[in-house]
Amino acid sequence: MTDDHRSACPINLSLEVFGDKWSLLIIRDMIFGGKRHFRELLRSQEGISSNILADRLKTLVEMGMLTKSDDPSHKQKAIYSLTEMTIALVPIMAHLGAWGRRYLPVSEELSIRAQLMEEGGPELWERFMDELRVEHLGASPPVPNGPTVRQTLQAAYEQVVARNTTERELA
Repeated sequence: MTDDHRSACPINLSLEVFGDKWSLLIIRDMIFGGKRHFRELLRSQEGISSNILADRLKTLVEMGMLTKSDDPSHKQKAIYSLTEMTIALVPIMAHLGAWGRRYLPVSEELSIRAQLMEEGGPELWERFMDELRVEHLGASPPVPNGPTVRQTLQAAYEQVVARNTTERELA
């Protein structure tokens, strides 16, 4: 046991990795939003500042949660990728979303993805993790079977937004 950690408790050690205010939101935006560049992550709806984002990305890379590589399309850009240990958070994110929907005052627009993840259960989570492995780790793609999980979640979000916009306009 080193002095770098408060204790060897698995919950404590997990919180030391992603228990700050921003790390899980960065991971959320990468997993569910497909964001991989600094500027994309900077546009988080929660309004993260550039210095905090840079610090958290650096920390997540150092902890092995993300990797950083040069973007071949632009010399000054980097691409961030999820690692296997971060992809393994998909079920935890699904459970966090389900808990939030149950106990907190969420909006329909921002909770539809959590609802679909909860309803889809472990089978959907595994499919999504496989898709993330292809996108971030270069794994062999599975046999295509309709839209990706992220496409399905995004389409449901857009449908709720459109319906709520129409309802507000009619009111």
